[in-house]
Amino acid sequence: MASDTRNRILSVAARLFETLGFEGTAVAAILREADVNSGSLYHFFPSKEALLVAVLEKYVEVLEPALLGAADRAADDPIEKVFALLELYRGRLLVSEFSRGCPVGDLSLEIAGRLPEACHLVATYFESWTDKVEDWLEAAGDRLPPQTDRRALAAHVLSVLQGGVMQARVSASISPFDDSVSQIRLLVNFLGAEAGAAEVYRPADRRSPLAGITRRAQTVSSGAAAGATDSGAAEALGGDDAWWRAW
Repeated sequence: MASDTRNRILSVAARLFETLGFEGTAVAAILREADVNSGSLYHFFPSKEALLVAVLEKYVEVLEPALLGAADRAADDPIEKVFALLELYRGRLLVSEFSRGCPVGDLSLEIAGRLPEACHLVATYFESWTDKVEDWLEAAGDRLPPQTDRRALAAHVLSVLQGGVMQARVSASISPFDDSVSQIRLLVNFLGAEAGAAEVYRPADRRSPLAGITRRAQTVSSGAAAGATDSGAAEALGGDDAWWRAW
């Protein structure tokens, strides 16, 4: 029971921190939505800052199974793995009607320059994310020019992603995100042409990691009931570690 209560508090806090921000989330709101009293919360987390640290620790813990692993399984081609990863963020934006994008990105802006332990966890999360994308780019071999700095390119993908997510959420439109991703695709194709690769873009090698989630999301955007689509999206991604879920 104690473990269930702790996990419920974490899940609610993660969702509220992402949608309302750390500062914008009142402890009272967490208590109300988690259906616990203050004694239960402070038994597990001595402060709101400690709760934030626990949420970020969970994000780091499930990054591989909930997100990176899903993208890895979605494609055989290493470059297409990168775009499968970006597609997962696209689906999350659409299904949540732009209330959720990257759970760590927005928090990083709030805590930058303070809360050292939380900042360290954010840095760890982004480093692990970048490591995986760099691995995929390395696996692309001679399809990219030998002078390509794979690490810098992976960091660039992360930067473009975060900017695209931010603009999509602000404008409540997927267009800024799609435009951002299209430029990453263009850059990769230019690099492939410079390397003399016969084919860089291999869409047939990628299976959608969303399993129909985008089609459901378009229904939400047209005014369908968000709750029903939310459930369908979670089921489509499958498993307790699904990217759509709190983690």
